[in-house]
Amino acid sequence: MHVVYVSSEAVPFAKTGGLADVAGALPRALAERGHEVSVILPFYRMVREKDFPFARTGITVTVPMEGRQESGAVYSLPMEEGGTWYFVDHPEFFGEPEQLYGTPEGDYPNNAERFAFFCKVIPEFLRRLGEPVEIVHCNDWQSALLPAYLDLWYSGKHVFERMRSLITIHNLAYQGTFPAEQFPLTGLPDSLFVPYGGLEFYGNVNFLKGGLLFANALTTVSRGYAAEIQTEEFGAGLEGVLESRAGDLYGIPNGIDTNAWDPETDPHIAAHFSAKKPGGKKRCKKDLQRICSLPAEEGMPLAGMITRLADQKGLDLLVDVLRRVRRSRKFQLVLLGTGEERYHKILGAMQKRNKEWMSVHLRFDNALAHKIEAGADLFLMPSRYEPCGLNQLYSLRYGTVPVVRATGGLADTVVDSTPETMRDGTATGFRFDDYSVDAFAGALRRALDSYADGKTWRKLMRAGMAQDWSWNRSAGEYEELYEKLTGR
Repeated sequence: MHVVYVSSEAVPFAKTGGLADVAGALPRALAERGHEVSVILPFYRMVREKDFPFARTGITVTVPMEGRQESGAVYSLPMEEGGTWYFVDHPEFFGEPEQLYGTPEGDYPNNAERFAFFCKVIPEFLRRLGEPVEIVHCNDWQSALLPAYLDLWYSGKHVFERMRSLITIHNLAYQGTFPAEQFPLTGLPDSLFVPYGGLEFYGNVNFLKGGLLFANALTTVSRGYAAEIQTEEFGAGLEGVLESRAGDLYGIPNGIDTNAWDPETDPHIAAHFSAKKPGGKKRCKKDLQRICSLPAEEGMPLAGMITRLADQKGLDLLVDVLRRVRRSRKFQLVLLGTGEERYHKILGAMQKRNKEWMSVHLRFDNALAHKIEAGADLFLMPSRYEPCGLNQLYSLRYGTVPVVRATGGLADTVVDSTPETMRDGTATGFRFDDYSVDAFAGALRRALDSYADGKTWRKLMRAGMAQDWSWNRSAGEYEELYEKLTGR
């Protein structure tokens, strides 16, 4: 089938977060499964300046934007797997030199206009392209107006005769909420600026709400998160809309790039290893300890953490937990990440006092991230909420046992170590439920105690490394949903 995948960012062209990783990998996996895949992105300045052989399609689309006309030319680039990347050009809207959505001072003031334009261009471009479309797969608020446009203006017409749409929520905290006076930019009828069945949201206009109301199906990046966002605690004000569409809401876990994250071939690590030949992991641990100036003590467990330094990621629990657990159990910690300045200061000061067991790196460093995943014994993810999470999946693949809070994708992908799950061989890590210092500390103590039993720890490692969290698995689940929507 012809799948049109719409995103505001994608690796290797433009990235601010996990959406780019998904948009760069899932379409390629779908193409490899035999589908015709078209990916449509904005032609940002940073994309245009990259060394890719972009070509003009010869199609320029003109759309109305609150009383005037705006035009966008469309460029293309072949996808190695057989699909096509398309890029919507508009120098005024997408010509900023570095950032996609704003600057450190705040969002761009014309974001509503930029992405309303992007969404209006796409159906007209597809109509001009002339290839029948079965699935239009949108992502987050930046493309959330598109299902409304398709349903109201294009359904059953032209190349959209058999078309169905869906939207994936990657993080419900980001909704594309703008002042009410910007609603006319959408071009939608005034009758849709209402709280029930429309895009009005506490006096503002909410782009994501449009997608949730008009798409034929909704997905999010884990089954656990799909349930959580229907509650007041995690619904960010949209829980009522999501609950009303519960029958159309699916949780499909993200995959990982198993070529980039493979302990048998990873170019960033000191030695390669596998579940059958795990010896190289010890060399990776010694290499990580050497790089981080930590003593290579025999039997000393090494914990890793790669994270954004923010409350959402459990940083408000971490310092107290480290102090409490270190009183009775020795371990080392390597932490990599950036974020809120207060955590930079707290962790920097803590490392100065504890250099013999703690190594903190306040930066982004891809090579070091790979070394941590390969060299650590256990990996900490005490998130307040986590739509999917990727690092726990990297950790499982590298035989690094995760210690996670049972929320969202973390609960879906890590099986807690209990007497029962150890007996049946399904345990892959350690989980805790309550978002509290006591619960996190208890899970970390359980992990450290299990590490002392080499046989138990090796069993956990092997079970984790046997998991399949590849994009091919996730693409298969999306394929099943597409087939359900189209009646195939």
